[in-house]
Parts: sequence; structure tokens; C-alpha cells
Amino acid sequence: MISCFSQSRTESVKSDIFKIMGKVRNAISPTREEDYPEWYQQVVKAADLAENTPVRGCMVIKPWGYGIWENIRDSLDGMFKETGHKNAYFPLFIPKSFLQREAEHVDGFAKECAVVTHSRLEADADGILQPAGELDEPLIVRPTSETIIGDLFARWVQSYRDLPLLINQWANVVRWEMRPRLFLRTAEFLWQEGHTVHATPEEAMDETRLILKLYADFAENWLAMPVLCGEKTESERFPGAECTLCIEAMMQDRKALQAGTSHFLGQNFSKACGIKFQSEQGREEFGWTTSWGVSTRLIGGMIMTHADDDGLVVPPKVAPTHVVILPVTPKEETREQVLQSCRELAEQVRSQDFAGSAIRVEIDDRDLRGGEKYWGWVKKGIPLTLEIGPRDLENGTVFVGRRDQGSKREGMEREALVNGVRSLLEDMQKNLFDRALAFREENTVTIDSKDDLYAYFTPGNPSKPEIHGGFALVHWDRDPQWEEQLKSDLKVTVRCIPEEPGETGTCIFSGNESPGRVVLAKSY
Repeated sequence: MISCFSQSRTESVKSDIFKIMGKVRNAISPTREEDYPEWYQQVVKAADLAENTPVRGCMVIKPWGYGIWENIRDSLDGMFKETGHKNAYFPLFIPKSFLQREAEHVDGFAKECAVVTHSRLEADADGILQPAGELDEPLIVRPTSETIIGDLFARWVQSYRDLPLLINQWANVVRWEMRPRLFLRTAEFLWQEGHTVHATPEEAMDETRLILKLYADFAENWLAMPVLCGEKTESERFPGAECTLCIEAMMQDRKALQAGTSHFLGQNFSKACGIKFQSEQGREEFGWTTSWGVSTRLIGGMIMTHADDDGLVVPPKVAPTHVVILPVTPKEETREQVLQSCRELAEQVRSQDFAGSAIRVEIDDRDLRGGEKYWGWVKKGIPLTLEIGPRDLENGTVFVGRRDQGSKREGMEREALVNGVRSLLEDMQKNLFDRALAFREENTVTIDSKDDLYAYFTPGNPSKPEIHGGFALVHWDRDPQWEEQLKSDLKVTVRCIPEEPGETGTCIFSGNESPGRVVLAKSY
């Protein structure tokens, strides 16, 4: 590495903005250690990802946040299409009677439903608008679409020749959250929901596993977020499903985040909605269905996996922009020369590819102080910052900052940068995953007694009560009473039964035989 700036210039950028009482502080306050929930909110704000709106629980996703979602959406969409799925769009409104067709389903979502009861507004005698035109049947703003899609699938599926039916939609849904938090839990959020019909239970279960594997691949290789794969317990299943598979990730506060689910629905919705087909043998049979989805919650998971006390850190594969070039123009007489060099560098970098597409580059030539501009991009989590000033033109160098290495920046020969920019992004993507995986492994323990389990999830340091717990692997006999006790006593849940639960053993609650270990954690 060749440094083209003095140490004083390197340090002055941060101290110029954040120096208070002679001390340099972080860009985000409070820090993760001081107040993790508030730190999260401040990272979202500083990165300009999203903000709350006048509608309680609903957010506006701003361009940088929506750019991340677009990259998530487009990458997943390609995976779905490669595995034979096609996109469609279904109604936002669902008749109330449809939701009642599957008893467990309606019980699971009833408290979260937003309901439309009138078709228009009319002014009363005082000029105040009032609901009018009461509907014959209330309409539910979709919390999920199994029932309306099932009704339509019943029209589309007549013969075994129509199967498998593999459909996905990108849409918004509404679930009336009581305690909203940007990206993690909002009344309205964006997602994809896949719905498929199969001729046999084996084919449907294969589909359920295929999608889970796809989700895990995306989480780890695009979001650099390590996940555990497994099955949900009966109490944690999707309402109306016979089996729910999930991916679970560990956040930096050691809580679990359910990042995606894939459901084997059996014939429950087929029977409720009348999805029948004539088999090759000429018999009328009900289809076997699945549903599966991930949402903008993935952005929340990405934030809590990678962000630091200076702001967001975006894995390069989903970054709206990979590289920002920051012209340093202290003198007007050299300004145009520097800008022209930046434009040439931008074209050189764009000619390189990363993750299957051209590297995305911006030139930030706004009339702002250098430190303010640089730290704005740090807080947004852009993977690479490149600074070019008059001295860099003389030396043939570029000042490079990698976001996964904090605020550290070093000089590089310009030609070496252009030729190596893809390797820098690839190394950053890998480094973020390896770092998150190491954190999860450091905070995953095997526990063989109830007392040790309770101690693990009980705060022990009065000054830092939030610092406790992680993932605990324990033997459990699958008796739901212990699951409910954990929720009541510790706010701990069984996150999943791993794909490979390991050896049999003794349940730490009952002393009975356990078929294998499960993953326990506090969660979002």
C-alpha cells in the first residue's frame, strides 16, 4: 500500500466532525453496548434507509434502503425463476369468509388483520367526512394470501397435467403490529410469497426443502448472514401448516432473528379451498400445497448482523452502489482536473464486473466539506470509498476506504486499484460472513442442565443487563409444557429443531429421553 496523505489529514476528518471535549467519539450514539435497540434506530436514521410516517406502524423506505431491497428482490427473483417458478399478482383484499375457511389459519391471523368495511366517504351536515356505503362483506387487507390464492388455484388446477403449479408474487402485506420497529416489525411491509400445488406429499415436501435451501444460500452468500436451518415446533408453525422450516440468524445482541420460512401445508388449504385434480388413474384427489416467504425484515437482519458504532455496513452483493468516488478539490484551479480524473476512474471501475454485473459507481461532487461527505457515506455503509485530490494525480494513487475495516483508509496505486477492485469487494463479502459466523460460534453453547440454562439466559451484570445469552443447544423431550415454561420464565423460545439434531440424550426438564438437541434463544 502507498499512502499519499499525511497522518494528520487521515485523523482530522473524523475529529473535525466528532470531536467533543477533546475526545473522538463514534458516529452513532448510543453505541451497541450502551443501548442496542436505540443504536439500531439511529443506524437506520443515519444511513437514511427509512423513517416513520403519519400512519402508525408504517414506514417509508427511502432510496438507499429501497435500493438494498431491489437488489435482494432481483437476486431472489432470479433464483425462483431458475427453479421453475413464475411471478403473478393477486388481490390486496380478501373476503372475510375466505379467511374463515381454514380454522387454524384464521385463529393465527385474526388479531393482526386490518378490515375494510365501507366503500366510500361522504360529508355529514358539518362537512366532516364519514364512512358510507357499508360493504355486504368486510374485506381483509391481506396479512398473507393462502386463502385467496387457494380459491384461484382451484380454478386453475383440474388435471395432474396442470401440476406442479409454481407461483410467486412480490407484494405488500398488512399485519397490525402493536410494537412496530423499522424493518423488523411494521404494520405494512414488502415481501415475496410463493405458493405451489403438487400431486404428491413427497413432491410438496421436496419443494419446501428446496426453498429453505435457497433462502439459506441467499442469506449466507448475498447478505453474508450465517443461518441455522431447521423445523419449527408445533406451537411456532405457520397457522394451518403441517410443517414449517426456517432459517435463524444471530444478531449482535445475541438474539435470534427468523429470517425466512417455508411451509408444507399438506392438504389443509386444498380441502378448504377446493383445489382438486384428476390423477393419472382417473381419481379425483386434493392437491398438496406449500407456501414460503421472506420480507424487508431481511434488511433489519442485515443491519443487526453487520453494522457497527459508526453506522451501516452493507455487504457488497446487495449494496445499491459499490464504490463512491470523492473528489478532493481544495483549489479552484485544480478542480476540473480532479473531476475529470474522477470521471475517468469511474469508467475504469465500471468496466469491471462483480457478482455477475458491472460494478456500480457514483461520483459525489456535492459542495460539502470533505469530512462531512466522507462520513455520510460511512454511515450509509457503502463498501468502498475512493478519494482523489491534486496530490493523487501527481502520484498516480487513490485513497481507499473499506467499510468492513471501519474508518481506516490507505493509499493505493491507481492501476492496482482498478485491476483489484473486484477482489476487494469479494474479500469484503467473505470477511463479513466469516466475522458473523465467528461471532455466532463464540456465542453458541451446549447446555445439559436446567439450572445452567436458566443461568445462561438470566442477566448477571447489573451495569449491563442486556449482555447475556446467545444460542443454547439442549436436549428436550418435545413436551410442549416445557416450551411454554421457557417462554414464561425467560422469554426464550425454541428457535428450531436442527436438520441434524445430533445424538439422543436426556431432556434437561423432565429427565425423559430426548430425540436430539434443539436451539433455544431470545428472539425478535
